[in-house]
Amino acid sequence: MGDDQVKGLSRGLTNYGDKDFSVYLRNSFASSMGYSREVLKKPIVGIANSFSGFNNCHRHFPELVEAVKRGVLLGGGLPIEFPTISLGEVFLSPTSLKFRNLMSMDTEEMVRAQPMDAVVLMGGCDKTVPAQLMGAASADLPAVQLVAGPMMTSRYGEERLGACTDCRRFWGKYRAGEVGTEQINDIEGRLATTAGTCAVMGTASTMACIAETLGMSLPGTAAIPAVHADRLRAAEASGRAAARMIDQPIRPSQIITEKSVENALRMLLALGGSTNAIVHLTAVAGRLGIKVSLERMNELSDTTPVLVNLKPVGEHYMEDFFFAGGVGAVLREIKPLLHLDTLTVAGETLGDRLERDPGYVDHRVIAKAETPLELQGGLVGLFGNLAPRGAVLKRSAADETLFEKTGRAVVFNSLEDLANRVDDPDLDITKDDFMVLQNAGPKSASGMPEAGYLPIPKKLSSQGIKDMVRISDARMSGTAFGTIILHVAPEASVGGPLALVRNGDQIKLSVENKSIELLVSDEELAQRKSEWKSDNVPPEQRRGYDRLYAAEVSQADEGCDFAFLQPIPAEN
Repeated sequence: MGDDQVKGLSRGLTNYGDKDFSVYLRNSFASSMGYSREVLKKPIVGIANSFSGFNNCHRHFPELVEAVKRGVLLGGGLPIEFPTISLGEVFLSPTSLKFRNLMSMDTEEMVRAQPMDAVVLMGGCDKTVPAQLMGAASADLPAVQLVAGPMMTSRYGEERLGACTDCRRFWGKYRAGEVGTEQINDIEGRLATTAGTCAVMGTASTMACIAETLGMSLPGTAAIPAVHADRLRAAEASGRAAARMIDQPIRPSQIITEKSVENALRMLLALGGSTNAIVHLTAVAGRLGIKVSLERMNELSDTTPVLVNLKPVGEHYMEDFFFAGGVGAVLREIKPLLHLDTLTVAGETLGDRLERDPGYVDHRVIAKAETPLELQGGLVGLFGNLAPRGAVLKRSAADETLFEKTGRAVVFNSLEDLANRVDDPDLDITKDDFMVLQNAGPKSASGMPEAGYLPIPKKLSSQGIKDMVRISDARMSGTAFGTIILHVAPEASVGGPLALVRNGDQIKLSVENKSIELLVSDEELAQRKSEWKSDNVPPEQRRGYDRLYAAEVSQADEGCDFAFLQPIPAEN
C-alpha cells in the first residue's frame, strides 16, 4: 500500500530493508515517550510549531499549541508537535526574506519525511506564514494554517499606539525634531506590548487575511487578537479540522487554485494590504505552477475598491477590524467579484461560507462596496524602461499629488551609501527630486530588506516635508506609508536598468498610465551598461545557505523563490 492508504506511525517508514522491522522499531521508540499501544494505532496530526525566543510575535505559542492538541484529540487523532525554524522579522540579519525559502524547505521536508496524516501550521510573523504555505503546497499533505493573531494596541498619553505604523510615524517626528529623546525612548516601550503580530494591516495581517481567503485557514480566524480567548478556540477548531481531513482529505493543491489565488489578490487590493504580499502570494502560487502577474493584478486593481480603514491606509487597528467583522465582512462586500466555488479547509466552498449570517459589521472600519475608501485597489504595478518586469506602488498609502510627476534622480548606490549621506547637510536634494536606492534587491548583499522606506533627508524633514517619491529594488514593511516604488525588476545588482540611473537623470512617474520611465536615450543606457560591473560576491565564493540563496533566488516578479522548488513540468 502507498502512504495514502497507510495511516499513523506506519506512514513513511525508515528504510532498514525490512518493513515489519521498521514498524516494530518505530513503535518501540515511540513507546519510550509514554504512549500506550492503543494510542500508537491512532492516525497522526503533526503540528509545525515555529515558536522561538527570537520571535516575539509567537511567544504565546506554548499555550496555543495545547489548544491545537485538544482539538486533534477531540477529532480522534494523535497530535505530535514538531519544531521548524522560525523567522522573527526584526531579529534576522541581513533580512528575514532571505530565510523564508529555507523555512519553507524545512516545513516541506519535515511534513513529508515524518509520519503524519495531516498537519496544523502555526505561524504568524511576516515570513512564517508564506514559508509554511509554500512548504505545505509542495508537500501537498492536508494542512490547516493557524496564525498567531495581531497584538492589542497600547497607549501613549491619550494617543493609541500600535506597532509598527506608529513606530515609523514617531521615528519620523524624532528625525524632524518634533519629538525629543526622552519621549522617543518612552514611546519605544509602549509600541508593542502583547504577544502577536503588528497591530496594523502590515505584512503579517495581510498574509493572515490572504491565508483565510485562499481557504487554508478556518473562516473567521485571521484577525482574532493573539491574546483573545477566541484565538485559543480557533486553535482547537484548527486541530479538529486537521483531524477531520485524515479520513476526508482536502489537499493544498485542491484549495490553492487559479481561482482562489485571484480571490486572494482581490482581498489584498481591498485591504490596501502590504506590498510584500504580492511577492509571497506569487511564491505560494508558484509552488503549484500558478502564475501571478502584475499585469493581471492591475486588471483586478482597476475594479476592486479599497474598503478597509486601517493603518497605514486608514486610522483603525487590527483589533477593530476583528470586531468590525474581519475577513468575512470584506468578502461579502466584494462577493460579486469573487470565485465562489473555491474550496476551504472547512470542507465547504467560499460561496457556502458567505451564505451564513455575517452578524454585526462596523462600516466605519469596513466600508460598503458602494461607498469605498478608494475606488481602485491599494496596489498598482508599474512598467517602463526603468522596470521592464515591473515595480509595485502602494497607492492607497501614498500622496496622490505625487502620482503624475517628473523629477531629478538623487542616487544612493547601496544601503551604506544611503546611511552615510542621507542626512548630510550638503546633500543636493529638494522635495521635488526622486530618491533612488540601488543594490537592495534579492541577489544583492543586503538580500532585499525592508529598506524601500527611504528616510526623508533631515534637511527636508526639518522643513515639514513628509513624503517624496522614492524608488528602489528593495521591499518595505506593510506598516509603512509614502509614495514609494518597490520591487523594481530586474534589480540593480544583476544589471537591471535601475543600476544605470545616475544623479541628475530625469524620471517620469505616471500612476494613471502605470508607468515608470527613465528619460535617458537607449544609446546612453547601452553605453552605461557596457561599463557596468556587479559588486555581488559570486556564489562560488560563498558557503552554506548563503551560497544556495545567491545562486538560486529569483527576482521579485517571480516571488523570490528558488527555481528548483517549483513543480517539475509533466512530460508529454
